[in-house]
Amino acid sequence: MTEILLAGFGGQGVLFAGKFLCCAGLLEGKEVSWLPSYGPEMRGGTCHCSVIISDDTIGSPVVREPDILVTFNPPSFNRFESKVKPGGILLAENNKLEEKSNRTDIKTFYVPAAQMASDEDMLGLGNMILLGKLLAEKALFKPETIAEAMRKAVPERKADAMMEKNLKAIAIGEKL
Repeated sequence: MTEILLAGFGGQGVLFAGKFLCCAGLLEGKEVSWLPSYGPEMRGGTCHCSVIISDDTIGSPVVREPDILVTFNPPSFNRFESKVKPGGILLAENNKLEEKSNRTDIKTFYVPAAQMASDEDMLGLGNMILLGKLLAEKALFKPETIAEAMRKAVPERKADAMMEKNLKAIAIGEKL
């Protein structure tokens, strides 16, 4: 069982990233759970989602101590960094992140994902760059599953505009 917590502001692609991970898990025959949490303001307010990918039945959708934490902003980093299980992974968008983790019992990666996405003319796809790094560090899925999961996760009305860009952003993250 892999428990993942993704956290940031609404509009950063936190919930979509979690949905994508669940789609990939389903395609590989895994049990999955996706539990979003966001404030009433949604876009711009805080949000996070719990994702669980397992070979066995999932008892609770709540992730309290993630194996993997992906933070998209400093408040989320500050709130959840201490919760990562020993031996876990922390991926942090480091734009405006003034503090770093002092923990020596987890692997920590600081990725300027938003800036990288902007540099590649893929504004708003920092979430996919961070996911690419996650997928490179923790081989959760077969490579061929990634494109198929993206086809399932991206709404049909946005597929033409977003499929290729999302996959390119993931590829950038995988190379970090």
